[in-house]
Amino acid sequence: MKTSIVTTRLFGENIYIIWDETTLEAAIIDPGMMDENERQEVEDVVKQENLSVKYVLLTHSHIDHACSARWTAEKFGAQVYGSKNDDMLAQSLTGQATMFHLRISPQPLTIDHDLKQGDELTLGNDKIQVLATPGHTEGGLTYYIPQEGVAFVGDTIFQHSVGRTDLPGGNMHTLTESIKSRLFVLPGETILAPGHGPTTTVEDERLGNPFV
Repeated sequence: MKTSIVTTRLFGENIYIIWDETTLEAAIIDPGMMDENERQEVEDVVKQENLSVKYVLLTHSHIDHACSARWTAEKFGAQVYGSKNDDMLAQSLTGQATMFHLRISPQPLTIDHDLKQGDELTLGNDKIQVLATPGHTEGGLTYYIPQEGVAFVGDTIFQHSVGRTDLPGGNMHTLTESIKSRLFVLPGETILAPGHGPTTTVEDERLGNPFV
């Protein structure tokens, strides 16, 4: 599996484009592009690598992660996968934009496929396991690819930090339980690829994260 990262300028959000090197099937995780330039960056990767986008995957539906989800799905002929527990957030992207004083008008977002704990998606020769990791939002998800030793965790956990829980749907107790029961049980060398900032590992966070 190969990975390309586009990081947005306003929120520093990591958009992960992952693909199978043999089949060129791809998934775009958390397409939070805020403007035409950022959308073009994502489009350039898809074109340059000759990718076929199979999934648009959302770890959650905050605007910095989901702003361009519908655009991405329509542009590349894919569908949006996420948790319908985040429907309220998905349907309020315009309100979220107003809350953060953003001069943008995101397309309305509907989650086409409702994912739950234990679901599995196929991307080329890899299997993507869906882990329910609520707490930052009610519908938080992690995408774990055991063959590659990587988990795309959204805003559930960061390097020596965790996602905020003071926004609607957030709950600190739920978040820490998600981390302990879903992420800290993964092999210690598993790479945690967060929505913001650098990657870390399960073992590093078990030993050094002061919030869990």
